[in-house]
Amino acid sequence: MICEALASDRKILICGNGGSAADAQHIAAELVGCYEKQRRSWPAVALTTDTSALTAVSNDLGYEQVFARQVAGLAQAGDVLIAISTSGRSKNVLRAAEAARERGCKIIALTGATADPLGSLCDITVAVPSTRTARVQEAHITIGHLWCEMVDRIS
Repeated sequence: MICEALASDRKILICGNGGSAADAQHIAAELVGCYEKQRRSWPAVALTTDTSALTAVSNDLGYEQVFARQVAGLAQAGDVLIAISTSGRSKNVLRAAEAARERGCKIIALTGATADPLGSLCDITVAVPSTRTARVQEAHITIGHLWCEMVDRIS
């Protein structure tokens, strides 16, 4: 899904909280920069990095809308949202998935063992079979690296 979107000139949006925010930034950086080989830059945005948008939206509309509002402004049909939540219950990530669905985006959930309710909003759910946050996050970045390796092959 990620490779198909990029090959069709669509972009990847990524969101998550805490360690998942760091993972969102890491994956986006690998796609925009380069992973293991020199290649073209791919359009990827971590919705966790614009402090002015994060603080304004949180202050004016509430933290539950912090990613959804960015999705509403940036996403186009055919884009992919990678929604990262170790618990599968992060309200702001759930709202982002709902906003992405409204915009015609494909959605990938990256979760721990308890994938729902996030998983039920997504086209694909990758659920790491653990409830330990550290183990889930370690697996998430490995999965992100595998996705980047797949993207390297299409460039």
